This record gives sequence, structure tokens and C-alpha cells, in this order.
Amino acid sequence: MTEVKAKLSRLTVSPYKVRLVADQIRGKRVEEAIDILSFSKKSSASNVLKLLESAIANAENNKGLDIDDLFVSEIKVDESFILKRIQARARGRADRIQKRSCHVNITLGSEKN
Repeated sequence: MTEVKAKLSRLTVSPYKVRLVADQIRGKRVEEAIDILSFSKKSSASNVLKLLESAIANAENNKGLDIDDLFVSEIKVDESFILKRIQARARGRADRIQKRSCHVNITLGSEKN
């Protein structure tokens, strides 16, 4: 089985939010995954769709694979750096705000060799 990979680094969205979208397309055929991501209301779906289209282009141009045989064999969302910010509160106090980010790795597999 031939595999093609694509990676999206330093996406400034919480990993939890991206995992909700990634779980919907894991194991699906590419055409079905594109439909799911296109009609999803989640804001991170557009970023995952762009990454999926990049992986499809890699498969077609670099490996010469047929798009109809591709499926999402693996998609991983890993935590990246956290930006730590301070928000002023009442009576001279402060709260810490954590702005999370993530890395998304997608692997497409081909049903034919």
C-alpha cells in the first residue's frame, strides 16, 4: 500500500477543536472527506480541508496515484506551543490566558499498489 503525507504546523487553533473535525474524516474515502469538510460549520474544517487538498495534490503529482483510490488512513492532531498571556481583572489582579496551537499530520493511503 502506498502512502502520501502532508503536514500543517503551528495552526493557531486549540487541538481539541481540530480533533473534533479530524475524527469525522478518519478512515473515509477522499471524496467523502471533502464533502464532510466542505459542509462542516466548524471553523477549523477549512484548515483541515486545505491540508487534505495538499495531500491529494502530493499523491497525484509526486507519486502518480489515482485520486479515486485514496482514503484517509491516518490523521493526527498534536499539541504545539502555548502562548501565555495576561488579562487584567478587578482589584489589581490578573488571570493567565493560554492561547493553544497544534500540528496536524495527515496520511493518505491507496487501495491499489
